[in-house]
Amino acid sequence: MRTLVHLSDLHFGRVDAGLLAPLRELIHQLAPDVVVVSGDLTQRAKSEQFEEARAWLDTLPGPQIIVPGNHDISLYNVFRRFFLPLTRYKRYITDDLDPMYVDEEIAVLGVNTARSLTFKDGRVNKEQIETIRAQLAGLGPDVVRIIVTHHPFDLPSSNDEDDLVDRAPMAMKAFADCGVDLLLAGHMHASHAGNTQQRYQISEYAALVVQAGTATSTRGRGEVNSFNVVRVESERIEVDRYGWDDIGKAFSLVKTEPFLRKGNVWSAHTEGLYATGI
Repeated sequence: MRTLVHLSDLHFGRVDAGLLAPLRELIHQLAPDVVVVSGDLTQRAKSEQFEEARAWLDTLPGPQIIVPGNHDISLYNVFRRFFLPLTRYKRYITDDLDPMYVDEEIAVLGVNTARSLTFKDGRVNKEQIETIRAQLAGLGPDVVRIIVTHHPFDLPSSNDEDDLVDRAPMAMKAFADCGVDLLLAGHMHASHAGNTQQRYQISEYAALVVQAGTATSTRGRGEVNSFNVVRVESERIEVDRYGWDDIGKAFSLVKTEPFLRKGNVWSAHTEGLYATGI
């Protein structure tokens, strides 16, 4: 089994500073094999915000797979937005926009969906898809294949389809060919877990989609600050959602959702489902 801590939408520059130490301490207690951060590390892509984000990330265990979000591209500086869109991100966070971690049980691939030509939307292109194909080529059948993006490939039907990453159908066909199991994303500041079967209807294939809320931002959009712990086995994945308890001043387990794989289809497994409130 491998354990991933899945953080998203940190938004340094607009964080609740009281959450940083408890979150860091809990992550160390969880002892993850990989820490995943699915974008929007900053609020406005300023140098000091990236510096704060980098300093905090340096207090977390590794390895870390980090991708940028739309907030990590300058909004108001037009020259920087269009000609130097991720220069500060690459300077302070990582210059690798296609990060990858592989061991005998998991392959975790980061994919940059942030684009300067749009304020909040994201997209993938053919070159990125071919990179993913190459990175996953030759892996054993028991290796769980995980893609990390900021913008989601799937959402509940109640959400606006405009929030999905552009060219998602093209990407999903490639993911089916490559046997991608799990898609981790953020962007919406809302937690969600489900599979892709209804939206994409690819024969004998459905990936598991796990959406993280905002771990530290003051912009909760009606949901408490939260993050995910994803426990991965070749035939079973459990998603633990941790939410901020303002009374106890700590993150606590809110819900555990188990999913099982049959062939290349991941689906919810309700037996033994655990939930509590905060």
